[in-house]
Amino acid sequence: MKNVIELRNATKKFKEFSVESIDLQVKQGFITGFIGENGAGKSTTIKMMMNLLKPDSGDVKVFGLDFKTHEKEIKERIGFVYDGNVFFEGLNLKDIRRIVGPAYKQWDDPLFYKYVEQFDLPLNKAIKTFSKGMQMKASLAITLSHHAELIIMDEPTSGLDPNFRRELLSLLQEVMIDGKRTIFFSTHITTDLDRIADYIAFIQSGELVFSKSIQDISEHYAVVKGGLDLLDRDTEQCFVQVHRASTGFHALTDNVKTVEYTFGDAVVLERASLEEIMYYLKGKKQNV
Repeated sequence: MKNVIELRNATKKFKEFSVESIDLQVKQGFITGFIGENGAGKSTTIKMMMNLLKPDSGDVKVFGLDFKTHEKEIKERIGFVYDGNVFFEGLNLKDIRRIVGPAYKQWDDPLFYKYVEQFDLPLNKAIKTFSKGMQMKASLAITLSHHAELIIMDEPTSGLDPNFRRELLSLLQEVMIDGKRTIFFSTHITTDLDRIADYIAFIQSGELVFSKSIQDISEHYAVVKGGLDLLDRDTEQCFVQVHRASTGFHALTDNVKTVEYTFGDAVVLERASLEEIMYYLKGKKQNV
């Protein structure tokens, strides 16, 4: 299984924030969700992947190539979908096609018009008149029209209504059918990824907490509920983070089998959503 993106010990420091020693591999042919709170370091990491920021230390490779000697070749094969309009607002889609098309060797005019029709986008209206959802579709149409092998999306569903978010996620699943594309999808709306992601990378305060398959997360993480009498110094070792209340405790474990062996039927185990995992791990970070 090939890695399309490889970050090895990538670090970027700013005055009041840093992304530290990121080791992350994004596998070809899958959707990887990149989660974390706003300000956790998602956009900084993506900018390093796009060569918009150069790491202070460590390496970044895309398609096994480095940007120092292969920047044009790499960017030919990448499509970027951003949270908001990245085009001059006075342009319409015909203008954008005329400007952007020649920049890509694999630009496909018939495919562009196919997606414009499929997404119900007006060709002659200025981009500034588009809704946020329409701007997102326009970016995606342009990305798909030059046969991008890697699609990087930075908070693409932020600010979209639930119906359009669902439509966008269905579109992404459609473009993945042939198995040739890879999508790296950054978001703080974790419910979007529960439906479509194959892998999840979680960043917190500039540090990569984990990068795992959805299946691995489902098998190992769970929310555990039980009575306070079950807790002591030894049993608490089963949990990543514990919250106590007068009615009992609820906790996150990353080792379901150990919890089952230790507590048996005395506790209730529930599937941990990505949002719950983020919540408990944030609590652990604050208590360190």
